[in-house]
Amino acid sequence: MGCLFSLTLKSLSAKRLNNTRNADIEILFFNRAAKVGSEAMLELFIALEKFNDDLTLERSGLHQNAVRQLNKSRQRDAANFVAELDEGTMYIEHINWLDFDEFDLPKPIYINMVRDPVERVISWFYYVRSSYKNAIEYRKFPNRKIKPATWYKKNFNDCVRNGDPECQYIPHTVKDEFSNFKRQSLFYCGHHDDCIPFNSPTAIQMAKEHVERDYAVVGSWEDTNITLTVLEQYIPRFFRGAKLMYEMNNKQITNRNKNKRKPFIEPEVKDLIRRNFTHEYEFYHFCKQRLYKQYLALNLHELEKHNLLT
Repeated sequence: MGCLFSLTLKSLSAKRLNNTRNADIEILFFNRAAKVGSEAMLELFIALEKFNDDLTLERSGLHQNAVRQLNKSRQRDAANFVAELDEGTMYIEHINWLDFDEFDLPKPIYINMVRDPVERVISWFYYVRSSYKNAIEYRKFPNRKIKPATWYKKNFNDCVRNGDPECQYIPHTVKDEFSNFKRQSLFYCGHHDDCIPFNSPTAIQMAKEHVERDYAVVGSWEDTNITLTVLEQYIPRFFRGAKLMYEMNNKQITNRNKNKRKPFIEPEVKDLIRRNFTHEYEFYHFCKQRLYKQYLALNLHELEKHNLLT
């Protein structure tokens, strides 16, 4: 097993694992998945823009409402907008993967983030009940009916145990009674009808293929140092100085949009709903393993120095 592991490590190549070289234009396209820490990445973008004179943060995508599935016309419009940005632009929006090749447009540098699937849905459950989120919603829709106090006080443990429809994550469902962004893979799969069924192996396979082919880096704040290292080394134009900027702006980055009132969630409750996220976990682990391979490929000389490749 040790010899096989060593051979596997030796075969890693940072060059082969770096899709940045496949981009046609130097535009960073962060089609941020929901509740993966994208607000923290936004703070890092803001710091990098100040640090690097040749970078620009395009903020218009921050004001776009997330749509589960766009028709071809809207996909083309979105891809056109990104492709026409100036080089050196960082663009961020809650939007599913876009196929620039389909519309004969130059391909940008794709990045995204992932997070433990169950932790994501728990985070969303309390985020939609936060004063921050609801203040934004009220400003946008002042005439919208305010939900009852019981909804704001709802506890996730009870919600799951009592069979509340809001906390039932049923595999292969297409229609959602509640908007909860349970499909992390959807942001990587795209807008095809096959991407919509929840926890679908077909959707997961499509998402994996897009990550492997198109994404320069899919990171995770669960592995901050590894993610920042890989971003710096694989996309230097945009992330040079990322570690330094993270350290200098750590308070703003880590506190951005953080759930302040997320209570203790019983392990049994997590285990109960985790059973319905089997394929979503498969995709999540695939992305994490790819990130680790990218990181290890950067450190082969260090591993060899410590006789870890022999």
